Amino acid sequence: MRTLFRPVLPLLAASAVLMAAAPAPDARVKLLDAMATELARNQKQLKMQSHEPPYFMSYQLKDYEQQAVAARYGAVFMDDGYRERKLYVDVRVGSYEFDSSVPEGLEFSFSTKGTSYIARKDAPLDDSPLALRTALWLVTDEKYKSALFQYLKKKGEDVYSVEDPKRPPSFSKEKPGTHVQPPVPAPFNRERWVKLAREVSGLFNAHPELFDSEVRVTTDKVTRLFVSTEGTRLITEEVIYGLHVSAVTRAPDGQLLDDSRDFYSPTEAGLPTDEKVREAAAKVIEELLALRAAPAIDPYTGPAILAPEASGVLFHEAVGHRLEGDRQDGDNEGKTFKGQVGRPVLPSFISIHDDPSMKTMNGETLNGYYLYDEEGVKGQRVTLVEKGVLRNYLLGRRPVEGFLQSNGHGRSQGTLKPVARMANLLVESTKAVSDAELKKMLIAEAKRQGKPYGLIIRDITGGNTNTSNYGYQAFKGVPRMVYRVDVKTGQESLVRGVEIVGTPLSAVNRIMASGQKPGIFNGFCGAESGNVPVSTIAPAMLLQEIELQRAVEGKDRPPILSSPAAQQQEPSVQEKR
Repeated sequence: MRTLFRPVLPLLAASAVLMAAAPAPDARVKLLDAMATELARNQKQLKMQSHEPPYFMSYQLKDYEQQAVAARYGAVFMDDGYRERKLYVDVRVGSYEFDSSVPEGLEFSFSTKGTSYIARKDAPLDDSPLALRTALWLVTDEKYKSALFQYLKKKGEDVYSVEDPKRPPSFSKEKPGTHVQPPVPAPFNRERWVKLAREVSGLFNAHPELFDSEVRVTTDKVTRLFVSTEGTRLITEEVIYGLHVSAVTRAPDGQLLDDSRDFYSPTEAGLPTDEKVREAAAKVIEELLALRAAPAIDPYTGPAILAPEASGVLFHEAVGHRLEGDRQDGDNEGKTFKGQVGRPVLPSFISIHDDPSMKTMNGETLNGYYLYDEEGVKGQRVTLVEKGVLRNYLLGRRPVEGFLQSNGHGRSQGTLKPVARMANLLVESTKAVSDAELKKMLIAEAKRQGKPYGLIIRDITGGNTNTSNYGYQAFKGVPRMVYRVDVKTGQESLVRGVEIVGTPLSAVNRIMASGQKPGIFNGFCGAESGNVPVSTIAPAMLLQEIELQRAVEGKDRPPILSSPAAQQQEPSVQEKR
């Protein structure tokens, strides 16, 4: 018989062991308790005579830590770090059905009385419960007065508005959650990164045509504390390391050209090796020199293959943003997909999901992973489009007609108001062929259309889109490595000088087939709630027709003199003799 036991120790020795083994109290929990205490006090007592008290409140504290090293021309230009704590307070007056909430940027008052002081949204760096509660008290007071003003104003505006029987509630009811994530380490080997940044940035000195370049290494850690009057209590931590190698040059006609390699990881060990970084720099140099020599092409309309990363950007800009719940309402929104649930919106072989719970894909980490969104709701996988048919939207706590619950996509940067945003957008296709077959299909389609060539877009820097009703429903992508494919020989030649443009529904419904291997685009997405980390996973796509317009033409003259680094590398007059 086996018995689990502890050795018997003398009383004094045992006490000493227990004292030594007792873990240090978690300062994060102490601060969370302080936030909960102040929240309870305001929930119970905060009220103005003859006016409604808040029906919902939440407090969020974000503790930011960043380390950064950057080098240019073989020398360190930045070696810095900072830390700050920021507060976001949400106070709502009214009810879940109709409350005081207004879009970001409209939370100001037109009162003739005005205000002479705006509460600062900073939290103490010291772990002082009293100081934190005092900061929250002042912000809560300000937010409550503003919420009352907005609530009364919205009720007044309802007098002039036609009643909408289908108007969804203002705020979703969610079950409270509790989660305390263990601390996540964020080491930063400054000595290694300084040395590597110096060395790799110095490699560009041998190529004076590339007149500027940078190697940057960063780590960003965000510790988030969240409490709400519904009972949610959260402590989460997120860490993202970034390593960026970039350079710029000008073509002989003056067009500005840029190229980069960007690496992200939740751990320092996940960043590339020194040799991989050197290889990345060599590739950037090679591509930029090739782009300088490449011809600029005229605007183009015809078939094209978008490589996986470029395909991912297309779906992110043309489809993903238009499936965000906040885009389905509001007087200023184009509402591309409103009322389309249950109807075909894409080719029948395309499905789209978004899954914040995905940490990795094929061994590569994903930027869009998180546990809980900024509204305290657990991130959930959601099927947006199934076999071409629209099934759902990306939802925060602002309900959409027919969808009254959040699926954990309320996201924001810093202290901005959360709105529904993408996380890890996953595009799937059941009409997949090999890369060789996809190229054959491209050539065949170009011949059918009477085109002398098709295009393959192998790399893209990013894109942007317009979803408001004040402009055209359009998107733009900025391709970097574009190849012209001759329909007679199949030969590929690098070209430059164009941008992808189009209207979203037209572009995505011209997809003919996809590749078999998904690719990952890791980056950051900017919108009204700030920049948030995102990923898009998609295979290559063959489009029957894509429109490319001429990129902004630069006429700037390159630097007149050669760089000092280039002069140092030139042989002296005596050596030439």
